[in-house]
Amino acid sequence: MSDQPDHTKTVEDHARVRRGIVGIIAGATLWGINGTVQSWLMRTYSIDPLWLACIRELTACWLFLAAAAATSEGRKQICGVVRDRRGMLEIAVVAFGAILFSQVSYLQAINWTSSAMATIMQSLGMGLVLAWTCLRGRRAPSPREAIGLALAFVGTFLIATGGDPSQLSLPFMGLVWGLTCAASAAVLAILPAQTMKRWGNFTVNGLAFLVSGITLLIFYRPWEHMPVLDGAAIAAIAFAVVVGTLGSYTLYLQGAQDAGPMRASLLGTAEPIAATISTVVFLGTSLAPTDFVGFAMILAMVYLTA
Repeated sequence: MSDQPDHTKTVEDHARVRRGIVGIIAGATLWGINGTVQSWLMRTYSIDPLWLACIRELTACWLFLAAAAATSEGRKQICGVVRDRRGMLEIAVVAFGAILFSQVSYLQAINWTSSAMATIMQSLGMGLVLAWTCLRGRRAPSPREAIGLALAFVGTFLIATGGDPSQLSLPFMGLVWGLTCAASAAVLAILPAQTMKRWGNFTVNGLAFLVSGITLLIFYRPWEHMPVLDGAAIAAIAFAVVVGTLGSYTLYLQGAQDAGPMRASLLGTAEPIAATISTVVFLGTSLAPTDFVGFAMILAMVYLTA
């Protein structure tokens, strides 16, 4: 009988990790599809990326907060964190370190290099997360972690570039923003977990997006960059807010909390798979043989980390 509590705890832990893995993959998939939608919006309607980021954040934040306020526990968390100086400081750190930092650095990395190079540089964050995990646990990487990291990085490289290194252009500012992008991707996988455990997924995301959105509002002034939109553009923006922001961040960050930052960082490479497939389906591009090899490597990594 004395072994029963430990056995029950082990089963619960495995179930939590499995739930986290599903959440991470689902969130990253929605991110990838959202990337295709946003690419179409920016290309078709000449929308500035920062305008789109600002509108997404200032709209999605209220959806997160409404979801939190829909339950008594969520309302307590909202009231509790706004009255807690330390809690609001934690929210501000998540807003700047995990939300604003990651979005701006990725957009700047694309601006100075290319989307392929930005994706590759962002994937370097997996190595930073592994280094942090090992330093925190005072251990060496496990064979599964090392092999999974190699498969994820090479698979991402193949999908992003078609295996052609000549596509990678790296001026000095591209290197700076690319490394910043990698650091912010690692921060996104690590930072919000403890804050969310204390104050809840929807509350943390809602307030962090609100702080980040207000910051963009002040410095970018989106009303000075208003695009001309029709019904299709508005529908696509609504998709980017509800599915690509509310859905993806909720699933990914909850998954990272349940399964851990290392799995979140590795399994987040489902994003380029989803982006590539959705580009084929919606924009009519074609798959290259290297795409299938990259897909296989990332799927093998998923098996290793599950």
